[in-house]
Amino acid sequence: MHILTARVGEHNAVVVSQKTLAELMKCSRRTVQRAVDVLVQDRWIELRQIGENGTVNAHIINDRVAWSGKRDGIRYSLFSAAVIVSDEEQPDREQLDNQQPLRRLPSLFRDERQMPAGDGLPPPSQPFLGGMEPELPALDLNKGNKRD
Repeated sequence: MHILTARVGEHNAVVVSQKTLAELMKCSRRTVQRAVDVLVQDRWIELRQIGENGTVNAHIINDRVAWSGKRDGIRYSLFSAAVIVSDEEQPDREQLDNQQPLRRLPSLFRDERQMPAGDGLPPPSQPFLGGMEPELPALDLNKGNKRD
């Protein structure tokens, strides 16, 4: 419990694999499983599985996650969590210190609005009412001069 609460930060959950948790606790994965089972049974944490294997879990502390109603046949829960990953579990472990930076998405600050950009759609048009056509100067396309 101390390992999890020390890493929960401002969230109410920690996502960590059993292997990484075993490394942090300096014990076997079986010991981690038994310890987590006790915490779940005594209602100290709620455990939510990430993926199909059950070796990576969200360990929810203090509040249970809220589940949404079914939408498109899927019932889900959305919450934020601190995520702990170990370099040992990464398939690109040798390249971790030599990765190129990710491309940056522009972000908006509070009360900012995105300005439209690009070609967009043509403006809406409607025919002029009879006798109310505007008198606008026209260009002589052959000479580039205005004509009346």
